Amino acid sequence: MNGVEVEQVTRVFGEGHTSVAALRGVTMSVDDGELVAVMGPSGSGKSTLLNLIGGLDHPSSGRVLVNGVDLAALNRSELARLRRRDVGFVFQEHNLLPQLSAVENVSLSLELDGVRLKEARRNARAALDMLGIAELADRYPDELSGGEQQRIAIARAVVAERPVVLADEPTAALDSIDGETVVRLLRDYAENGAAVVMVSHDPRWAAWAHRIVVLSDGRIEDESSAIAVAPAVS
Repeated sequence: MNGVEVEQVTRVFGEGHTSVAALRGVTMSVDDGELVAVMGPSGSGKSTLLNLIGGLDHPSSGRVLVNGVDLAALNRSELARLRRRDVGFVFQEHNLLPQLSAVENVSLSLELDGVRLKEARRNARAALDMLGIAELADRYPDELSGGEQQRIAIARAVVAERPVVLADEPTAALDSIDGETVVRLLRDYAENGAAVVMVSHDPRWAAWAHRIVVLSDGRIEDESSAIAVAPAVS
């Protein structure tokens, strides 16, 4: 299948009596066309799970498949190619390139895909406009607030239309209005055919997902369908 499959995944850090199990036999899937919210307390394994799905880390046991490809079967260059081609990331740290303007940060993935510069910049500006920050296109990261950088990072993740998007607390630095803009965009992006995984601590935003997975102490504690249409935030 396409989308994401996590099969009996365990991730242990350290060895012996100092080892810590961040994930313990987690099994879950995210289909194309689905937004799944992952919730749980700090230390429950949420970010570890995203890193494994994105190929930034590897499981101690179990399998992770992205669009039907077992990540463990790939060498380093193949894994890097899959990440660039198939996965869009939204990190808590934003990871914007400081020497590039907002529009240049967003358009870079398109340019690496071979899109002509003029078209890449046009699409990047359209992505910024969808997030209500078109006026920030020519500013540099050090001229932007944390919330503005977050929205630019989200624009970068979706502009290249990757089939899988992983978002780690994408609304953490945003107010209610901007937060709703972001989760609405992620849900729409999923419903256009992508598999989207969003880590969130806030039930308001998790309610926009098609499904909610709750982690506790490295295990799936609960899994349920969210409401069909989340209410607008006043």
